[in-house]
Amino acid sequence: MPKKILIISPSWIGDCVMTQPLYRRLHQLHPGCTIDVFAPKWSMAVFERMPEVNRIIENPFGHGALQLKKRWQIGRELGKQGYDQVIVLPGSLKSAIIAFATGIRQRTGYVGESRYILLNDIRKLDKAALPLMVDRYTALAYPSQSAFNGVSDNPLFTINPDEQSAALAKHGLDTAKPVIAFCPGAEYGPAKRWPARHFAELALRYIRQGRQVWLFGSQKDFAIAEEINRFADGLCTNLCGKTTLSEAIDLLACAETVVCNDSGLMHLAAALDRKVIAVYGSSSPDHTPPLSPKAKIISLNLECSPCFKRECPLGHTDCLNKLMPDTVYQAARED
Repeated sequence: MPKKILIISPSWIGDCVMTQPLYRRLHQLHPGCTIDVFAPKWSMAVFERMPEVNRIIENPFGHGALQLKKRWQIGRELGKQGYDQVIVLPGSLKSAIIAFATGIRQRTGYVGESRYILLNDIRKLDKAALPLMVDRYTALAYPSQSAFNGVSDNPLFTINPDEQSAALAKHGLDTAKPVIAFCPGAEYGPAKRWPARHFAELALRYIRQGRQVWLFGSQKDFAIAEEINRFADGLCTNLCGKTTLSEAIDLLACAETVVCNDSGLMHLAAALDRKVIAVYGSSSPDHTPPLSPKAKIISLNLECSPCFKRECPLGHTDCLNKLMPDTVYQAARED
């Protein structure tokens, strides 16, 4: 009988994208298996684009919510659905409690937050051997880390043309002119955000060439997108906070090039097989790079970066301020 597997998903959008190669590998190792994903509501649109996933079950718990009794109750309900294995991707105790409550025979995950009692197929991660987050996830498809060949596939989403057309119509957009997408936000902090003036200068260059520029992000990114648009003479289309995540994914897929900071949208664009120009400042691509042969990482590689700070500890953010628009433009031109 084909194996039935439950995945307890991470919460961050970028991390969710990086789980897809695990599901593909599970299908290769267990032909005919069924994979259901227990995921937060805000991330469900990501898994809807993964043909490897059979069903998405809403995880009702927000960031940091403990609610032990409810976690136990939900775990018990999940345990009644006939799963052979549960794979716990977050490293938290809270996620392992749900897995333990299911009573599923094989409960797989990495050591973390005193989870030895809760998971019975527990792995000790060799971070040096697997520096990439995507490989750490894919390795859990195997009986041990040593059985994994160390190579993951890249995420690759499936887009429904009818849903894409509906998103275009809803937001009054068309693709008559080539689309350039900018993703100017970064949840982590300003030390990961390329300056608005640089985005605007690049936008004007593309617009003069007959392209259109769409700005993507959440409501939190609306103000920075408006600043970019102001510097760009109001010629960009600001979609920040106006689309659902599902619509944003479908609209990003219309772009020929996506210029972005190190963010969840960067990972989405890479999974959509777009040309991605990823601008790095305070962070590093060593752990979670954009996973696509069409992605290019742009960094000045200054002596003070990556510092991994939310704000520049030196007060100048030279790693981004001195990264000129022409550098990004030339990188996008290269094949």
